[in-house]
Amino acid sequence: MSFPVTRLRRLRKNPILRNMISETSISVDDLIMPLFVCPGTNVNNPILSMPGNSQLSIDLLLDECAKILAVGVKSVLLFGIPESKDEDGHVACEHNGIVQKAIRAIKERFGNDLLIVADVCNCEYTTHGHCGTIVDGDVDNDLTLVTLANQSLSLAQAGADVIAPSDMMDGRIKKIREILDENGFSQTPIMAYSAKYASGFYGPFRDAADSAPKFGDRRSYQMNPANSDEAMREIALDIEEGADIVMVKPTMSYLDIVYRAKQTFNIPVAAYSVSGEFSMIKAAGANDWIDEERIMMEVILSIKRAGADIIITYFAKEIAEVLNRK
Repeated sequence: MSFPVTRLRRLRKNPILRNMISETSISVDDLIMPLFVCPGTNVNNPILSMPGNSQLSIDLLLDECAKILAVGVKSVLLFGIPESKDEDGHVACEHNGIVQKAIRAIKERFGNDLLIVADVCNCEYTTHGHCGTIVDGDVDNDLTLVTLANQSLSLAQAGADVIAPSDMMDGRIKKIREILDENGFSQTPIMAYSAKYASGFYGPFRDAADSAPKFGDRRSYQMNPANSDEAMREIALDIEEGADIVMVKPTMSYLDIVYRAKQTFNIPVAAYSVSGEFSMIKAAGANDWIDEERIMMEVILSIKRAGADIIITYFAKEIAEVLNRK
């Protein structure tokens, strides 16, 4: 059919009709809110490069979780800022590690009303800021697997609902799946950071988690932003090793990867809209260069449209507030 018989604007005239035929929609059930937990009591350390976000002690973290639940967001992703660090990140495996204590406190207060996703990595816990054990100036893959597996088990024992390894070491999903299964956690799912790119969009997060590398960079283990086929290989390997959910990170410059992942694999796909993406929108909004709320929703809609089932975003609470007004 052609003009004037076919007039596509007919279906855009009325807002109810527009909503009725909308191909993509966002729900609070799609969202995960990242949170940063630190030692102490009544500690709220604002993250200057991420307006509205803070490092929170466990007591204040619980209050923030209550606010998140109140607007309908039911999932959080936890990152820890420990009291001390070591060369290998073994502090992340301790029974009374900061994230482990936070998980137990959240479970005690909220039970199963709040889903806890526990990030598994070493960059926040090592003195050098890299994601594993350093040998000859680079991260040793297989030595790091041992720490990642022990950290995962400790987090599962504390009550984490989902284990989310973000390190990009080869073979870590298999190692984590084995240790979980051997210790009675065969029902604990793994959300793998499968296609995690070496991106400049992580800058504000390194302020938030005190995780900037003290030397070099992470390009020897995080993915080359130029590569798309390699991402499919990474995802396929993680699925083969036992991943239940795969993730693409970041999102705005990697929506093609989100789309390919969803089209290629019959598995839930998560997308992490990272700190730099959040902070750019916040900065432009603060300067009245953009309509912050409109851009926030447009960006999140694009991630969902690309194929993401789950969206991790620092805007989660604000998105939920917008959805609740509708």
